[in-house]
Amino acid sequence: MNLHNKTVFITDADSGSGSAVIRRLAEEGARFILNSRSGGEKLADELSLIREAGSQAIVVSVNPSVSAEVAEMLQFAEQQLGPVDILIHNDNEVLQASVESCSEEAFWDCLSRNAKSAFVCTQAVGRQMVRQQSGSIIYVSSIHAEKPTGSSFAYSASKGAVKMLAKEAALVLGRSGVRVNTIELGPVQGDDKRFKSSFSTLYHDYEYKVPNAVLGSIEDLAGLVHFLASDDSAYVNGADIRLDGGFLLHYMNFKMKRPQSGR
Repeated sequence: MNLHNKTVFITDADSGSGSAVIRRLAEEGARFILNSRSGGEKLADELSLIREAGSQAIVVSVNPSVSAEVAEMLQFAEQQLGPVDILIHNDNEVLQASVESCSEEAFWDCLSRNAKSAFVCTQAVGRQMVRQQSGSIIYVSSIHAEKPTGSSFAYSASKGAVKMLAKEAALVLGRSGVRVNTIELGPVQGDDKRFKSSFSTLYHDYEYKVPNAVLGSIEDLAGLVHFLASDDSAYVNGADIRLDGGFLLHYMNFKMKRPQSGR
């Protein structure tokens, strides 16, 4: 699954998912366009790893939901590294708000960060990929494209929008050899706080609602991104891959796998 000399654009390189993906793909010789709100301050270790692997990276700081900024950045990056081969959209803004109380401004801000940014980057990178007649677009999304959070309806709405964007893009860009797929990530450590709700009990004892009672990690995510970025997934297009360990299959609390008492 070698990615030597493939150019990877990560829309939120500062995040935990961004760091894990960088580490995994750097091992395969990928080159990187790293969008960083910190201007690279949070990426010192990752940049060192890329250099040690003998590869290249450029750090940019653009608003991925503003088409002019993305287009200008990609033009510059193409001169430095070549066109984008792999787009990893992993913007993941969670807004704690209910349908009853959320302001219009907050709602549109959440959709802009999570969904409009996916559209803008897909459109811009898609043009490069069509010229090459190849490419892989990967949206790091959430199980909450399917299931309500009970705490952040705008987040769920934004992930639902990305889900259908992926389908439409897979249909159209697929004609030019471009694959578009979505990873619906399930619970990881800390999600009980991110999705804390007074309405839903979904994240109460959530680690035991995974059938094997073992939460996934961002390293698991990076492994799946690696597969979808590589030619090994050449026939995977328009797919929603749920990466949740079976969490959404949970039904009744008394069936949960809990540690035995005394251990």
